[in-house]
Amino acid sequence: MDRLTSEQRRRCMQGNRGKGTSIEVLLCRELWRRGLRYRKNDRTVVGSPDISFKGRKLAVFCDGDFWHGRGWEENHSKIKSNKAYWHAKIERNMVHDKEVNVALEQKGWKVLRYWESDIKKDVAKCADEVEQEWCRLEVRRIRRAYEFDSRFEGDVAAEGEEDYGIGD
Repeated sequence: MDRLTSEQRRRCMQGNRGKGTSIEVLLCRELWRRGLRYRKNDRTVVGSPDISFKGRKLAVFCDGDFWHGRGWEENHSKIKSNKAYWHAKIERNMVHDKEVNVALEQKGWKVLRYWESDIKKDVAKCADEVEQEWCRLEVRRIRRAYEFDSRFEGDVAAEGEEDYGIGD
């Protein structure tokens, strides 16, 4: 049985944010401090990642422990009220997370997911991992650009020099 009235419960639930959460802000600040520039909650990317680097195809999600089912096997029995609703909701969130991961990976994106408690415990470690992956993807991007440029050594003009009166 819920200890709060329906009005109190409604107010509590309204306080739960989908974006701009404290863990998201913590990680964003650390990445910004390191000079990494990103997009937040970009709806043009599948799953609207909390943090995305479009040029590198890197998506970062900051998942709440409760909402995304951390330790679900052990913790699902701790829910006391409205069990059917919460079990279905959290399990659907877990399935959705997997679907988003697959969809992004099929499009060539690298997906990083961090639990709320891990970010709170050691935000620097999480930021280190993001920065390391960002650098790895940047090197790959530069290599591809170089390989593309090296294919066009020599003449690349569509017309010959004589078309411009140069070779006369």
